[in-house]
Amino acid sequence: MRVLRIGSVLPRQDIVSIMIHRYKLNGFNIVLDVASGSIHSVDAAAYEAIGAFERGGGEAAAGSAREACPGITEEDVAALVSDIAELERKGKLFSPDVFSGVARPRVRGANSLAGKTLKALCMNVSHMCNMSCSYCFAGRGEYGGGGLMSFETGRRAIDFLVESSEGRANLDVDFFGGEPLLNWEVVKEIVGYSRGIEKRSGKRFRFTLTTNGLLIDDDVICFTNREMDTVVLSLDGRPGTHDASRKLSGGGGSYDAVVPKFNKLVEARGDKGYYIRGTFTRSNIDFFNDIKHIADLGFSEISMEPVVAPESAAYGLREEDLPALFGQYELLAAEMLAREREGRGFRFYHYNLDLMGGPCVYKRVSGCGVGTEYLAVTPRGELYPCHQFIGDEAFLLGDVQRGVVNEGLRDELGSHNIYSRGECLGCWARFYCSGGCAANAYRATGSAGGVYELGCELLKKRVECAVMLKVAAACGR
Repeated sequence: MRVLRIGSVLPRQDIVSIMIHRYKLNGFNIVLDVASGSIHSVDAAAYEAIGAFERGGGEAAAGSAREACPGITEEDVAALVSDIAELERKGKLFSPDVFSGVARPRVRGANSLAGKTLKALCMNVSHMCNMSCSYCFAGRGEYGGGGLMSFETGRRAIDFLVESSEGRANLDVDFFGGEPLLNWEVVKEIVGYSRGIEKRSGKRFRFTLTTNGLLIDDDVICFTNREMDTVVLSLDGRPGTHDASRKLSGGGGSYDAVVPKFNKLVEARGDKGYYIRGTFTRSNIDFFNDIKHIADLGFSEISMEPVVAPESAAYGLREEDLPALFGQYELLAAEMLAREREGRGFRFYHYNLDLMGGPCVYKRVSGCGVGTEYLAVTPRGELYPCHQFIGDEAFLLGDVQRGVVNEGLRDELGSHNIYSRGECLGCWARFYCSGGCAANAYRATGSAGGVYELGCELLKKRVECAVMLKVAAACGR
């Protein structure tokens, strides 16, 4: 049996369910063992035999191998079936899902602030924006209110993060908006204060800045490239695509204004982290061409996110769009392989798959930590589970002065995981998405513990493409 095993992600414990996922992509026959995380690239006979083995055991596998490869010898058939059985014995095929015991609520017996579990804050330093993007979930960046964060509120937010993160050395702070550069001096003050308390607090702050780029200047470039671990730069792709959605507040497109600034910042940034982050909508279902355009501009770190919007919205994605979108992801993967061979490769955020040193089992089961390990802070110091919940009073958790006071909501959010969502139990991709985004689920189903089905389908295709790229690299293709 010609099998290439790429990686194993998860150890084994107790039995819950057994599942494999088989698919063909870009000339590869790929088999994923869901619970162990093992990935196998196999020939046609083994591919069919593994599927038959799952349904009917060794005899069925032998029959499928003969049918798939008429010239195969009985000796090879016997060896193939034996190999499959051996992989099963070793826990690399048909392994049991043993991780339901890991799916405990994050918050247990918390008695102050955020229960001493916090590791990240999204600091919405500005609920104002100098652009007017058509798909903005925050209502043109104002979240129904507006306003800028004061340094005093930002300082208290940092203190709150330190106080609420016992046992954690590395803390993440994302500067978000609206447009955070509209409050740039306060951003710099917050960073300066944070650096000043790192040594005595025993913490190391990692900062991220997300910006539309209009206000980037030499000061922003210098400070950002010195202090920010990651910079996220918003660009939707081709000029027509970008300008159709990301308009200046007074009208007109923003592409020509921001691209030169992005080029200057990234060139000065060297090897420090950044992403060009776009959003695709129903208006550019051919988003592969937008990603190609961004890569052709010289950017090597790219993310392109599907818009999350009701299907009734003109720009909202629909179930009927899925085949075309799947095709775009496959074209993207093939293009990445081709460019890598040519020495001009680029990375796509959703294809960045770490098979050997990726997220721990707990994160794979429970997700991003929305509302428990990760919180968003408004300009007034209010606390929400994440930035996408801001403005919905049902999700107000507290504020940076008092900490989390809505204990029931926090505990509810902490209880959501892949085992609490019935739809996840039968999904082969559950350990890659960890149940998906709580905010997207809430918008789609009315429950943060629900499932955003269209998003699930897109994620599964992205995982298939990401795994295929790993297989291709391992095969030298």
